[in-house]
Amino acid sequence: MEAEPNDQAPHPAPRRRSLRDLLIGPARDLRDPRIFHSLSLIAFLAWVGLGSDGLSSACYGPEEAFLALGPHHYLAVFLALATALTVFIISASYSQLIDLFPTGGGGYLVSTRLLGQYPGLISGGALIVDYVLTVAISIASGADAIFSLLPLEWQPFKFWVAFGVVIVMIMMNLRGVKESVLSLVPIFLGFVVMHAWLVGYAVFSNAGTLPTVVGGAINDARQTAASVGVLALFGIFFHAYSLGAGTYTGIEAVSNGLPILREPRTVTGKRTMLYMALSLALVAGGLLFGYLVIGAQHQPGRTLNAVFFEQVTRGWTLVGIDISFPIVSFTLLTEGALLFVAAQTGFVGGPRVLATMATDRWLPRRFSNLSTRLVSQDGVIAMGFAALLILWGTDARVKLLVVLYAINVFVTFTLSQLGMSVHWWKERRGEPLWKRRLAVNSVGCLVTAFILTMTIIFKFDEGGWVTILITGALIGACYIVRRHYDQIRLAVDQLEADILPKLYGARREAPPTRNTDAPTAVLLVNGFNGLGLATLLAVRQLFGEEFRNVIFVAVGEVDADLLKGHEEVKALEKSIEDDLSEYCRFASDLGYYPELRAGLGADVVEELRRLCVEAAKEFPHTVFFAGKLVFTGEVEGFLGRFLHNHTAVELQSWLQLYGLSLVILPVRVTGGQFGAPGMAPPEMQ
Repeated sequence: MEAEPNDQAPHPAPRRRSLRDLLIGPARDLRDPRIFHSLSLIAFLAWVGLGSDGLSSACYGPEEAFLALGPHHYLAVFLALATALTVFIISASYSQLIDLFPTGGGGYLVSTRLLGQYPGLISGGALIVDYVLTVAISIASGADAIFSLLPLEWQPFKFWVAFGVVIVMIMMNLRGVKESVLSLVPIFLGFVVMHAWLVGYAVFSNAGTLPTVVGGAINDARQTAASVGVLALFGIFFHAYSLGAGTYTGIEAVSNGLPILREPRTVTGKRTMLYMALSLALVAGGLLFGYLVIGAQHQPGRTLNAVFFEQVTRGWTLVGIDISFPIVSFTLLTEGALLFVAAQTGFVGGPRVLATMATDRWLPRRFSNLSTRLVSQDGVIAMGFAALLILWGTDARVKLLVVLYAINVFVTFTLSQLGMSVHWWKERRGEPLWKRRLAVNSVGCLVTAFILTMTIIFKFDEGGWVTILITGALIGACYIVRRHYDQIRLAVDQLEADILPKLYGARREAPPTRNTDAPTAVLLVNGFNGLGLATLLAVRQLFGEEFRNVIFVAVGEVDADLLKGHEEVKALEKSIEDDLSEYCRFASDLGYYPELRAGLGADVVEELRRLCVEAAKEFPHTVFFAGKLVFTGEVEGFLGRFLHNHTAVELQSWLQLYGLSLVILPVRVTGGQFGAPGMAPPEMQ
């Protein structure tokens, strides 16, 4: 068989600017060393992008906690102190985690490395669900804040506004993390300034009554304990505390988001953590205390913050003009906008966890793939559409969402702190400060475990079981995916072990010299593995000595796990070339003239197109080949089709438009044997 000459070599048309480029932006150059600096965030921008989750929870967390106290509002004094103390305990614990995992230490990674793969799976599954709920509750609460300024008859439109904001956030994050964060800085600063001003004014303007308020709270607590019992009093307190537990979710996002921070990452991460802890403790604790001092009461169709700000600013004038309404309106608008910003935490941290778990084969490999804008495109889309489903299922009602929220984050907190405690105990002989470090993480573990227990107890019957059910289903699905990928890996390893002895026994003769007019087989491979070797042998068996040249083409896919710096990209390129060199050595032993073509890209198909066109121009008598594993048994079916890409099929259709042929060779794997369907296993000719 001889390939038809391709006299007119295909020339790819110049790339036109598409609608996708206008919405998301043009592709980025992976080989540009400056790209990694431009993608990273300084501490201030990280505070905006990652800290907005915890800070914005002051718009709904303190309100739900305060209202849950019922007639026991005096407990807000202790609730404010407990909130601030919890923030600082968890922040101190996670600062040590940043030191130990400077390249990114989210709950999944920490639990996996320090406790094992199954605790890591539980932590990762819980974290993914919590990030989805972060997006949903932030946007629903933001809509609540904005609609507090509007008439009650406008309330039905709130749901559709929340839906629209999710879609806009998806588009922004498809452009890239830094672009989405930069556009939100004015909103974040407006929120911080207005809330610090109004909360501070409410507290300090009533400074003279603070001793009376605190003393009255202590006396009321004693009287309640004497009348209903200490356990009942604790039950009231921790029920309210559990409803405000979403306040602490943003802390996890910093350690998980370290890969997108500016070097030195540990310093940037700790500074971001400090900014977050101080702002969160002051705003959330200050609001709880302010509600009590001002005597804020719930009003239909309005958030408690709206009522609070109105009472604080009542009677404010400027040159005789009432400025209360403009100030309250602007503050509530910054609240609503920042709550939309808080969804950014879910869109930054969620895809990162999905990508890391996909790299470990708990989730489909596509979640670790990057778009041409170097973002985890499938992860962003998955987080967005999952949030839309949650909003639809709860009708975007914050009172329902707050019950589902914050259970999972304490699962991750507890496992992370337990893992860190185990680590410091194991390292006690080599770490001079192990006692102090162990104490910090042990206290953090005990606090988060206690909060987790209380949160599950008080939220379970109210709807918290839904979160546990969803998380359990996700963990089960991850286990099935991992089992499938493990079967694939074992089969490919066995395939390589079966083929290598045949290749090592091949006759060794001088390969032909380079002749671009001779028939050429171009083999598309993905690393050095059994599938590529089987494809090479299948070409030899099917076509004998028809081909004189063999060109091996591979593209290194820069995924989320590798996008850390220019050095990692160069190392990947070198690894691909080394793998192709191994193929060339075996092809030479089989009597072919070998060459290699290596490339890098976030979009593998697009880079393969470029390399194939170049090969066809240089070797006009070319036929392209790609191998495809065909499994018998339980690994076949819908799951197998969903978990693997279809690069060869997509490329085959594209090459046909240019008059080029791509032959997909099926390699059947059954019980350690291999071969093409209808053929005996390939033997050396």
